[in-house]
Amino acid sequence: MSESNTVVFRDLLTTTKDGDWGKGEPQQGYAPAHVIRGTDFAEVSLGRIASVPLRYLAEKTVHRRLLRADDILIETAGGSRDRPTGRTVLISQEVLDAFSGDVTCASFARFLRVDPVVANPRYVYWYLQYLYARGDMWTHQVQHTGVARFQFTRFAETEEVPLPTRGEQDAIAALLGALDDKIAINERVAAAAMELGGAKFRLLHRSANEEVTVGDLAELKYGKSLPVTRRIAGGIPVFGSGGISGSHDESLVKGPGIIIGRKGTVGAVYWSEVDFFPIDTTFYVACRSSKASLEYMYFALRGLGLEHMNSDSAVPGLNRGRAQSLSLRIPASEVMQNFTAEMRNLFQLQRSCEEENRALTTLRATLLPQLMSGRLRVKDAEKIVEDRT
Repeated sequence: MSESNTVVFRDLLTTTKDGDWGKGEPQQGYAPAHVIRGTDFAEVSLGRIASVPLRYLAEKTVHRRLLRADDILIETAGGSRDRPTGRTVLISQEVLDAFSGDVTCASFARFLRVDPVVANPRYVYWYLQYLYARGDMWTHQVQHTGVARFQFTRFAETEEVPLPTRGEQDAIAALLGALDDKIAINERVAAAAMELGGAKFRLLHRSANEEVTVGDLAELKYGKSLPVTRRIAGGIPVFGSGGISGSHDESLVKGPGIIIGRKGTVGAVYWSEVDFFPIDTTFYVACRSSKASLEYMYFALRGLGLEHMNSDSAVPGLNRGRAQSLSLRIPASEVMQNFTAEMRNLFQLQRSCEEENRALTTLRATLLPQLMSGRLRVKDAEKIVEDRT
């Protein structure tokens, strides 16, 4: 990084305000607004807004909190033992356009509006990402009760931000933003592939004639206990009820395969293209009949409403017997084969997007500290990105 000025963080901002959770139902004097929570940051960063709730905020104050393009949201409460508060997300015009109305942030967050005359707002966003990745946000966190809080005022008054030339700020923001955009595009392609698969399945299922039960076609087998000490970086994906929760070094089930949440995220259905280890909060699917492929079973199971089949026990869970007794229809053998071949292509496309995104995420994480610290020039970083993408 070339020679830069240093600016106290508060002096970068024109406006910053806490968010508002508002009311859950419409009432007089309150206006609707979509409210982004800290738990929505990851999805919103990829352009996915389905999880963002619609709330109702006081009309006399809501206009002060409405978001604009290039605002930055920062999480001010939450975190965990392993993750500090202080996560951020950039609100792009594309994100705002995806909503049908006004957008703000929840009360455990606040928005930051950078003065574009002083600094490139997207460069500031990436600098905040750099601080978070480096672990600096821990120093601004307090926990007097059960909820950890980010001391924003302390942070804003003490954190000094290096500002290189405007041209360099723009170039850094554009380079890292391009990687983000590519990751978001891959996410959308992968999601579209699964949506297409689901649509094709529904058409096929409606026209199928033979009625069977899930148990006629497949057995839901219990996952296995796995000691924490066996979970390692790399190796075989470990599936829990919430999806992949780690990895270990021995394969139990050969991929591709289907995993179903038995406890926790009850009824969630996951697909693994590779060998996997389903832990004891899950079922995994073993085909009993050649009449239906795993690909067909995956989409069938997703459409059966398993998430609504909690058992009546003290610890909610998916009852295997009830799940296996559910009915569905299957098409003729030749039609099934054609469907399976199409789905194979879609699953492979999804996996290709996921693999590229893992590489892009690693590349972005590698470049970020080097660019922000000045150890890597933008032109050299651009060459690295060109060679690897």
